[in-house]
Amino acid sequence: MPKLKEIVNQPEGRRLEFKASLPGSTELAKTIIAFANDAGGELYLGIQDSPREVVGIDEERLIELEEKISSIIHDQCVPIILPEILFQNHNGRYVIVVKIHKGSSPPYFLKSKGIDTGTFIRVGSTNRQASCEIIAELERQKQNISFDSELVFQKTVDEINLQFFEELFLEKTGEKLTRQILSKLELFKNEQGKELPTNALILLSDDKLRKQLFPYAKMECARFKGSAPGNFIDQKSIGNSIGLQAEQAYQFVLRHISQGSTDYTGVYRNDRWEYPVIAIREVIRNAIIHRDYSLTGKDIKIAIFDDKIEITSPGKLMPSVDFSDMESGQSDIRNKTLAPVFKRLGIIEQWGNGLKLIKEELQKYPEIELSWKEPGIAFRVTFVRKNYQQPNESQPELQSELQQEFKKVLSTFGTKLGLSRDQVGTKSGSSRDQAGTMSALSRDQVGTKSKPSWDQVVQILDFCKKPQFVQEIMKQIKWSNRTKFRNKFINPLLDTAFIQMTIPDKPNSSKQQYQITERGEAFLQFLSQNSKDL
Repeated sequence: MPKLKEIVNQPEGRRLEFKASLPGSTELAKTIIAFANDAGGELYLGIQDSPREVVGIDEERLIELEEKISSIIHDQCVPIILPEILFQNHNGRYVIVVKIHKGSSPPYFLKSKGIDTGTFIRVGSTNRQASCEIIAELERQKQNISFDSELVFQKTVDEINLQFFEELFLEKTGEKLTRQILSKLELFKNEQGKELPTNALILLSDDKLRKQLFPYAKMECARFKGSAPGNFIDQKSIGNSIGLQAEQAYQFVLRHISQGSTDYTGVYRNDRWEYPVIAIREVIRNAIIHRDYSLTGKDIKIAIFDDKIEITSPGKLMPSVDFSDMESGQSDIRNKTLAPVFKRLGIIEQWGNGLKLIKEELQKYPEIELSWKEPGIAFRVTFVRKNYQQPNESQPELQSELQQEFKKVLSTFGTKLGLSRDQVGTKSGSSRDQAGTMSALSRDQVGTKSKPSWDQVVQILDFCKKPQFVQEIMKQIKWSNRTKFRNKFINPLLDTAFIQMTIPDKPNSSKQQYQITERGEAFLQFLSQNSKDL
């Protein structure tokens, strides 16, 4: 076990939690259950999390609390969980360590609530109630079976359209995909006199049933302008057989990153991609191979920004894999039926070699930093350009682009090119002081009867120089209908990347706020400098 002084400096997370004192019995049981259902973990009692400080446990209470913890776990957790409970002395202050191993008989749950509502999993540093999909996956883990090996009863093997898979298999292996090979790869099984396909075979096929059963078994790729989600430059949805998805996604990435010359060897030029493409290829492969296909409503996402590339795959990192240890040749397979097929197709080159390849490639790119995290029930890997500098949007070379952007914004927000900002009111160009009519609305009327007024848009951008909740923005410009406000203001401003969400991963969060971007700031500056010419 690492020394306590090292543990204290680590953040709370999937396998680590700190408490200043013993929590309530139900809260304690949820944490223990979540650890047992996941990768295991350690609970430290006597360490305050925020601010991080060893406050200690009274030495006279150590034995009493040890017995109480054991009783809570025994009485409230099902199946039985056997903790290790240790005492550690840190500069005269005692800490209780409750160590939980990954359970061999999941799902574990609260006895009082039952399996459906009492099963908890670890998501980041929190405990969350498990969905029915997660509970089913935990049941499969107990039986040592994988989702991709489960049978599909809607069609027999002979009724499945395997033409594409047969052609791909022949191209990549040089072998014809015979019934014998399908059986050897366990892509179908005999059940009650019928040869039924597995989920893996459906995913590899081009049959209509694949889209019906797995509509989210796809990859959404996007190139964004700037360093945050908002304005698309390009996007691609890859929804064909999973046997092709990795290559198509990889090509999308290559199309949107640059390749330049670094130096010369004699008369030969040495070209180098701006990102470690071998490492990116391996992460994309892993996203396809290790994603959790049982999770509905979730697809793989590849997002390319000016300063980074993010690859997000549904499903948490496998419990036994430590992504920070890339040299150990780790190999823990979620999709046990698909993996051998991918090996035959060449998508997997060597078991346990992927993380090692990533690390070796990153050593050639000291300017790129790799980070990873688990946002909810997903795993995200990010390649970050360390020395990236945000371009100054007010630079002269961007003036032409902003002028074109202004034309687009005018068509969205109710003004006409060629009219000054004081002439928005009528079709003939009457001033804003003149009363508007139904055929010639004044600028102040445009925002309520037709399109949002330009003054309102500028007011929002000014107001959002600090993060603001949508209701505060509405109040600022005296707007009451939330739905129409989003459609007329928020969504167009997000599309033009003039504002951005403070929590882009959770657009519907109750804590969501909106803030002007550097592009929006540059646009306001552009308007100020060019108002006489517009």
